[in-house]
Amino acid sequence: MAESIISEGKTTNEAIENGLKKLKVSKKMVDIKVLENEDKRSFFSILAPRVVKVELTVKEENKEKEIRTKREIILSEEEQKQAAENVEKFLNELKTSLLKEVEYKIKKTKTGLNVELNSKELGFLIGYRGETLYAMQNILCSIAGKGIQNRVRVILDIEGYKAKREKTLEDLAEKVAKTVVKTRKPVKLEPMQAYERKIIHSKLQNNNKVETISLGEEPNRRIVISLKNK
Repeated sequence: MAESIISEGKTTNEAIENGLKKLKVSKKMVDIKVLENEDKRSFFSILAPRVVKVELTVKEENKEKEIRTKREIILSEEEQKQAAENVEKFLNELKTSLLKEVEYKIKKTKTGLNVELNSKELGFLIGYRGETLYAMQNILCSIAGKGIQNRVRVILDIEGYKAKREKTLEDLAEKVAKTVVKTRKPVKLEPMQAYERKIIHSKLQNNNKVETISLGEEPNRRIVISLKNK
């Protein structure tokens, strides 16, 4: 049965946003039905507090999609070997033409590869907030999967950037959570990659005072940290 809730607010938009926070989903993942509209108010109710009620129902296809994405594709040893050889060939060609001093490590996993690149000057391959790094990671995924039927997952790190970024985001999560508790007002963070949003969610998932929800569409999807409703 589809998950459904009734949410309230002073306006239709506010009621919808309140419901999305409770369900922890984006607007495109629900069907919305307005139960009480702020425009339909009688003369006798004009002095009463304005309350709009909406019913939000999570679309069934989103639940199915969530289940599918949680299933990891396990690669055979032969597929892991082929994927590693594909990436190694590409990186060797990259070293010959552009990055002669770069050192790399490739670790095979059941779902794909972990790739590390190290050199003194690879900042240009990281880019602003890791944008170039993630773009290159996508390229490596395509290269690793050549000749392989299953999808190969590649996790790329450059000069330990991800570990440093993870620490920065965890510190940010704690700092903003304290601000939310102190001011009692929600805080909307800047747009982040899915990998980075997951770090924020994980850091605050056991916090008994605040909650997190992702809102918006890629690439502008961002996290909102707010007080928990008690």
